[in-house]
Amino acid sequence: MAILSVDNLSKNYGPIKALKNVSFSVPAGTVYGILGPNGSGKTTLLGIVMDVLKASGGGYTLFDEAPTAHHRKQIGTLLETPNFYHYLSAVENLKIAAAIKGRGAEDIDRVLQIVNLAHRKTSKFSTYSLGMKQRLAIGAALLGNPEVLVFDEPTNGLDPVGIAEIRELIKKLSQSGKTIIMASHLLDEVEKVCTHVAILKQGTLITDGNVDEILVNEDVVELNAADLQQLKQVMQQMPGQTRVDLSDKFVQAFFPSGAADLAAVNQFCFSKGVVLSQLQLRKKSLESKFFELTN
Repeated sequence: MAILSVDNLSKNYGPIKALKNVSFSVPAGTVYGILGPNGSGKTTLLGIVMDVLKASGGGYTLFDEAPTAHHRKQIGTLLETPNFYHYLSAVENLKIAAAIKGRGAEDIDRVLQIVNLAHRKTSKFSTYSLGMKQRLAIGAALLGNPEVLVFDEPTNGLDPVGIAEIRELIKKLSQSGKTIIMASHLLDEVEKVCTHVAILKQGTLITDGNVDEILVNEDVVELNAADLQQLKQVMQQMPGQTRVDLSDKFVQAFFPSGAADLAAVNQFCFSKGVVLSQLQLRKKSLESKFFELTN
């Protein structure tokens, strides 16, 4: 089942196109990252899905059905800075959150255990670190035990300790069977936490799919010869390569990180009757892949 499917979703603010015909699908049980630089449309997309904003075009489904308030009650959200009362304790704040939601009042102790705040449940919110405040916000999203969680930049503004705590919490929630959809501008976050990713740039979907396939760290060998078509066919026969691409100027052969051996490539081509005029190794790191996708 697809938890969320967006189909040609668009959002315009006057002449500004914040989302341009974006389509992707979030499978159940995944941690799905919506990755992109600030201003790429991530928050707009989540706002439309949670019915905070209206789309200009296209549509979406929740749980493979037309979205309703009933569907949204199965989703816990953290879309902006949490609105907690500074002079109240964690328990008192969560009681108010449960009253607003109309569910989850009996859930408060369980939720505080999950977000590791049970020992500070009677402390005032004003005494919490930023990381603890964010964990309490995630606790509020967990009230009523929703199947799906939607987080917008959950580690924004946190120190390294706070970031590590939130990431571990997200992994723990995923292992308990929840589907998590999270927007982030941090490549590192998506790589460490997410199973799937959709990459947005200025409102356009660049690519989407399994994180291991999209954010792959690899060696790229650039080759040239008199006959590029023949060179491509030869390189496709070479053991160890993962794929071979042909452009109008050269052939690119991809190998797992650290596995490209230029001498072996040269020898293999020569043994097949191809004399190389260019042979060059380019490392493709995750960062360069991300910049290539988003610039």
